[in-house]
Amino acid sequence: MKNIAILTSGGDAPGMNTAIRAVAKYAMSKGITVYGIKRGYAGMLNDEIFELTPKDLGGIIDRGGTFLLTARLPEFKNPEVRAEAVKNLKKREIEGLVVIGGDGSFHGADLLYKEHGIKVIGIPGTIDNDIAGTDYTIGFDTTLNIILDAISKIRDTATSHERTYLIEVMGRNAGDLALYSCLAGGGDGLLIPEKEFSIDDLAMQINKRREQGKLHDVILVAEGVGSAFEIAEKLKGKVKSEMRVTVLGHIQRGGTPSGLDRIIATKMGAHSVELLEEGKSGLMIGIESNKLVTYPISHAWESKKEIDIKDYELALTLGH
Repeated sequence: MKNIAILTSGGDAPGMNTAIRAVAKYAMSKGITVYGIKRGYAGMLNDEIFELTPKDLGGIIDRGGTFLLTARLPEFKNPEVRAEAVKNLKKREIEGLVVIGGDGSFHGADLLYKEHGIKVIGIPGTIDNDIAGTDYTIGFDTTLNIILDAISKIRDTATSHERTYLIEVMGRNAGDLALYSCLAGGGDGLLIPEKEFSIDDLAMQINKRREQGKLHDVILVAEGVGSAFEIAEKLKGKVKSEMRVTVLGHIQRGGTPSGLDRIIATKMGAHSVELLEEGKSGLMIGIESNKLVTYPISHAWESKKEIDIKDYELALTLGH
C-alpha cells in the first residue's frame, strides 16, 4: 500500500480531525503517502485532492469540525458520477480510502469498493450514535457533554421560576443523545423515537410531581419524535406548570472533542491503516466492550442499532 486518501462526509462531528490526524500520521510512519480529499465525495468528483503533510496535521487534535470540510453529493448515487470521481483517485495511484462519517457515507464507500476495487475502511463519525456495530461513534460523547452542560444551566432557571422545560436534542431517528443526557443529567422525562409515548401520561407525571412539591421539570425530547414546540402546545391546558422550550440545535455539533472521543478516534484511525496494509477492505471499524471490532461496512445499514431497554427504563424510573 503506497498511497491512501481520507475524506469526511455527512454531518460534522467533534473528533473527526483527531481521526484524520491518526490515520495520516500512522500511515506516514509506515512510509505511505496520504492524500486529503476536501468536501467529501463532492471533492473527490471535483478533484479537490491534495497531499497531506505533517504541517497540515499540527494543532488539529483538539479542534471540532473537520478541516477537510464536508458536503453532501446526492448525485454520487449515479454510477457514472462515481466512475468519474474514481478517475481522480486512480491518476494519483490511490489504492486505499478511509471514509469518516455515517451510514450514508459508508454506502458511497461500499460502492467504490464493489464497482472499482478501491480498498475502503469506514470510521463511524456522527453525533447521533446510530450506527450498528459500535457502542460509540466519534462525536457522541462530546455532544452528550454539551447537552449536560445545557441541562445544568436550564435547571437553574427552571427551578427559580417553577417551570417545565422541554429540551430538544439532536439524534435524527436515534434516541441515544436524549436517553443518556436524561440518565446522566437527572432528567424528569424522556421522549425518544424508539418508544411510543402519551401526552396524557406525560401531563399526569408532571402534575403528580407538582403535587409532591417538586418545583420544576426538565424533559428531554429527541428531534426524531417531533417538534418540542408542538409537544409543548399539546401539553398546554393539561399541566399545572408554565411551559418553556429550548432547542439546542447546532450548538451540539461544535467544540473541542472530549478525551473519550479523541481516544476512540485515534485508535480507529490507526487501525484503519493496519487493515489496509493487511489488504482488507469493505469494512467498518467499531468499538464494543472497549475493544476494536470490524464488520462488513454494509452492517451499518443492514442492521439496526437498538436502544438499551434497561437504560431506558432506568431513566424513566429515576425521572419519576
